[in-house]
Amino acid sequence: MIKGVIMLRSNSRIHIFIFLAFLLVLFGGIYIYSGYDSSTLSLCQPCNKNSKPDVKSIMAKVMEDIVGPTKCQEKGSWKIEDLTMNYGVKYAQPSTQQGRTDVNSVTNWNTPLVWEGTFDPVVIDAIYKKMDPRIAVVVFAVGKYTRFLEAFLQTGEKYFMVGFRVTYYIFTDHKEEVPNINLGEGRKISLLDIPSATRWQDVVLGRMKWATIAIDKQIRNKADYLFMMDVDSVFHNRFGAESLSQLTGVLHRGYYKTDRDHFPYERRNLSRAYIPAGEGDYYYTAAVWGGYLEDMYKMVKYCYMQSEEDAKNNIEAVWQEESHLNKYFLYNKPTKVLSPEYLWSDYDQVPADIKVVRISQLVKNYAEVRPNGGQ
Repeated sequence: MIKGVIMLRSNSRIHIFIFLAFLLVLFGGIYIYSGYDSSTLSLCQPCNKNSKPDVKSIMAKVMEDIVGPTKCQEKGSWKIEDLTMNYGVKYAQPSTQQGRTDVNSVTNWNTPLVWEGTFDPVVIDAIYKKMDPRIAVVVFAVGKYTRFLEAFLQTGEKYFMVGFRVTYYIFTDHKEEVPNINLGEGRKISLLDIPSATRWQDVVLGRMKWATIAIDKQIRNKADYLFMMDVDSVFHNRFGAESLSQLTGVLHRGYYKTDRDHFPYERRNLSRAYIPAGEGDYYYTAAVWGGYLEDMYKMVKYCYMQSEEDAKNNIEAVWQEESHLNKYFLYNKPTKVLSPEYLWSDYDQVPADIKVVRISQLVKNYAEVRPNGGQ
């Protein structure tokens, strides 16, 4: 009796196995003969177009058709992963009782507002270097602004994303004036042509146009994260992975203690950058900002298209692309906000709440370096 039951169970398992194998063969045959391109038989599009799917990926695709798709990243996308780190990293214990009390370190939409003393660089680096993102930095060195490249690049190599893969995308109308800089491992420079300008405002507004085109034609699939930065700046201290997020804005040094009704928002309702009185969170600088490549693409294209609409109506936003940037950030909240440590100015004294100046804009003679004399 017992022996018979065991045999029945064994036969049932064999029958189930045969039935499942038959289903796999059946669905595989239907899939192949239904005209699908075999290059699509993997869970995600392969990064290498020449790569061929193996049997495992084909069967996985068949099972996907049966039970539903497996979640995977969109083609060309990059996301901050789980915040994991290797064993054995030594760092100070975080405290629930001590920390910065002189500044706010969280926005009212509950995202980090980053200051010195609100993060541990050892922990940050241990987490983000495992993710190994490719970081693009876009700067514009047009006309006499090529003179600022050497200091920007040299100090960037010392302080900006040290240990990460970085490509500096330099837009310039004078390639012959780009200095030779010794770059760290995994870091490089890519030069892009741009026409000269007769107004500095055209250079500023043109940044959104040329950045949009460059992402489409040169940068996409070569970077995961992108920063827009002003070249007339110098790094002084660490500017690291604590700044990375889906979309990162930087507080303008001149307005981070100012009531929003005194922000230099565009107040003319004819402009696409218009923000009514009584609205606004912070005033963000357009001299440093960053985010995932595709999110930055959406944002720079938005600023470009909005400025084009303004031009059709014979109006130019009061602070060019910075006005459109602030409009965008008001209704599309950044996922991380950096304090003015991440862009100070040599024109201003450093107050007590700025414990570290990480990057600062240089003092310069605008009348001499700008094409229209700073007007």
